[in-house]
Amino acid sequence: MTETTIYVAKKILTMNPNQPEVTHVAVRDGRILGAGVLSDLEPWGTYTLDDRFSDKVLMPGFVEGHAHTMEGTLWRKTYVGWFDRRDPDGKTWAGLKSIDSVIERLKETEAQMTDPDAALSGWGLDPIYMNNQRVSRHDLDKVSTTRPIGVLHASGHILNVNTKALEVSGLLKPGVNHDGIPLAEDGLSTGEIYGMDAMSPVGPHVGFDRAMTDCDEQGLRDYAKLCVRAGVTTCTDLAARLTDESVAMMLKVTSEDRFPARLVPLRIFFGMSAKDVVEYAQALGKKSTDRLRLGRIKAVADGSIQGFSARMRWPGYHNGAPNGLWYTAPDQMSELYHLALKAGVQVHTHTNGDQATQMALDMLEPALRAHPSPDHRFTLQHCQLADAAQFRKMKALEMCVNLFANHHFYWGDEHYRLTVGPERAERMNACRTALDTGVPMTIHSDAPVTPLGPLFTAWCAVNRITASGRTQGEGEKIDMAAALHAITLGAAYTLHMDGEVGSIEVGKQADFAVLDEDPMVVDVMALKDIPVWGTVQGGRVFAAGEL
Repeated sequence: MTETTIYVAKKILTMNPNQPEVTHVAVRDGRILGAGVLSDLEPWGTYTLDDRFSDKVLMPGFVEGHAHTMEGTLWRKTYVGWFDRRDPDGKTWAGLKSIDSVIERLKETEAQMTDPDAALSGWGLDPIYMNNQRVSRHDLDKVSTTRPIGVLHASGHILNVNTKALEVSGLLKPGVNHDGIPLAEDGLSTGEIYGMDAMSPVGPHVGFDRAMTDCDEQGLRDYAKLCVRAGVTTCTDLAARLTDESVAMMLKVTSEDRFPARLVPLRIFFGMSAKDVVEYAQALGKKSTDRLRLGRIKAVADGSIQGFSARMRWPGYHNGAPNGLWYTAPDQMSELYHLALKAGVQVHTHTNGDQATQMALDMLEPALRAHPSPDHRFTLQHCQLADAAQFRKMKALEMCVNLFANHHFYWGDEHYRLTVGPERAERMNACRTALDTGVPMTIHSDAPVTPLGPLFTAWCAVNRITASGRTQGEGEKIDMAAALHAITLGAAYTLHMDGEVGSIEVGKQADFAVLDEDPMVVDVMALKDIPVWGTVQGGRVFAAGEL
């Protein structure tokens, strides 16, 4: 008979309403054989009692429903973000508070580079905190005029490059006519580039020689280290190209004995027709393994609010900025929805601005009439500015929503002051409205846009505190139980995986987050500070920092 291990813990929060708290969980063949007290589990036969977690609290392994494994690869580039940030090996990098300090850190990196022709790449830039100063090619020219330089914004939707990068990519010429490439008074690009389409010609020259959202082999392993530190056992990669090469790499890495997570990458709707991407997703689905789940699509309707590239309904941006960009045109979105529903392929759609959310709703409704699809679980991702009427429409269309709870901490003050104004900022990422309306809801980090950390994400949804310490949107707070459900079963539901993960009950995957404290007991303001010891994934134990 296969060996059974029974883990004992100070407390096990199961997310199973029939027995919400237990002390023991039995694991066999990487799955949960049962949970309860020891006497409940002993009848299963011979077992080994493992008491290494006797002073810990176990929860279902956290499910991150919107992140990008590209963060693992980005850490080999230069971090220039505003907030302090911990890398996969546990080192904390200080945030940078001015354009000058960004330039200085890039200069430090450049001074250590031995290849004079190699590109210099940075990531995490967030000028909105620097009085919304725009970084120009001339700023980056202070670092080097002879090597290409590219710095990706925290949102992932904007890339700043220097003059050399524009020159080698063929964009240093007058009259470039592209909505994503603004021009300076001299008729040349400012060096600030918006959107994947506009970034494509220059990306390969500034160190982003893969798709902007792709990771590589080492990057995927490094990202997995972040998962263990955050208690994440199932994680999405929500905008991957999923080429034959990258899928082969993911299959190889995720099959390694000590790879500690289950990965759910979505093929981005970019560079393919709707028909081709649906057929491609169907073919990918047949290659799925336990630790690599393929076959879903990610569409992107608009950009980011803080980057002023999100699509906004009237009255538009609070500071009068022009409306943002359509990354996918309405007719393209309509075709995708029709074909995906007909084929039974799930689509997750990025909508930041409320006009983008409305477009997705308007395109999905007739597609569902044409192709009724019970339990489709099409999910709106971010969906930050949705109002009550839009949530009611989501409910009517049986959609799910994945709200960007972290955003309130990182950019809430700037939204209140600059981008959308007080009233809309108060209702952003409306978790309470989603739950009250009956829309299946989860919350996310969008790593690397903000750090991977579901306990922090739950803290954001419970407290709605901004970086300056203000409470923004008291009426949209949710309680601790709802927040913990969102980062476990809630996220699993949006991926059609709630029958496998998200709770600790018989038959499910033996995936646990191992915590030093009980989130149901600590003060709500302390939730984000609970130390994560590590994870158990498929019955395999991983301590943070051991990989």
